[in-house]
Amino acid sequence: SHGSPMLAADPGPVGQSLAALGQEMTALSPRAIVVVSPHWMTRRPAVTARAQQEAWHDFGGFPQELFDLLYGAPGSPQFAQQTIDMIKQTQVIADYDWGLDHGCWSVLKPMFPDATIPVFQLSMDFYMTPQQHYDLGKELAALRNKGVLIIGSGNIVHNLGRIQWSDTAYDWAIEFDSTIKHLIDIGDHQSNINYQKLGTAAQLSIPSNEHYLPLLYTLALKDEADSIAYFNEKVSMGSMSMRGVILG
Repeated sequence: SHGSPMLAADPGPVGQSLAALGQEMTALSPRAIVVVSPHWMTRRPAVTARAQQEAWHDFGGFPQELFDLLYGAPGSPQFAQQTIDMIKQTQVIADYDWGLDHGCWSVLKPMFPDATIPVFQLSMDFYMTPQQHYDLGKELAALRNKGVLIIGSGNIVHNLGRIQWSDTAYDWAIEFDSTIKHLIDIGDHQSNINYQKLGTAAQLSIPSNEHYLPLLYTLALKDEADSIAYFNEKVSMGSMSMRGVILG
């Protein structure tokens, strides 16, 4: 979960957890990082193929210190092309214009502050069904075998229209976050995919699904040997789940 882009400027407990996770991941020496972010929705899937990346400040209304932050990680044209080649269910195109949106770099900055690991993004096709997103996620498995860290960045519960400036979470937000955790624990990915059938709590938690979909890419990559761990298990601002899920 990435929450507000202020995570990069004012990390707090969420950023501290990401920093600790980043240290663990750095010890594994990932060759590259690919991020699926809700802030890059396209008419067909695309990957950033630039040799050098830059942080895009694709938001407004935040303090100047956030706009002053930079994240100039190298890109990975090599792995971008391999991603294009390995996905068979649909055509994936190379994109040389998109930078790193805040769904990507606001998470990477606390995790990998030195910005030395190559980064590229995979967009989500606006017209795909949740099942198609999950199926596409499965096709990324070969990247894991090549030493690429795959991050789905979003939020399980994400209802900006119901945000409140307190630590009191809505009952429906807690319910849906707990339901999704339970489904992950028991390996019921099909119910995660068909989240619309999970009742009123799901409808309130996911008024639009772009922030939820990156979770499906993550779950699609799970194999029988993977353990499951969680961090930042909290609903903040009433209607935003900050739960993180680690599979590996």
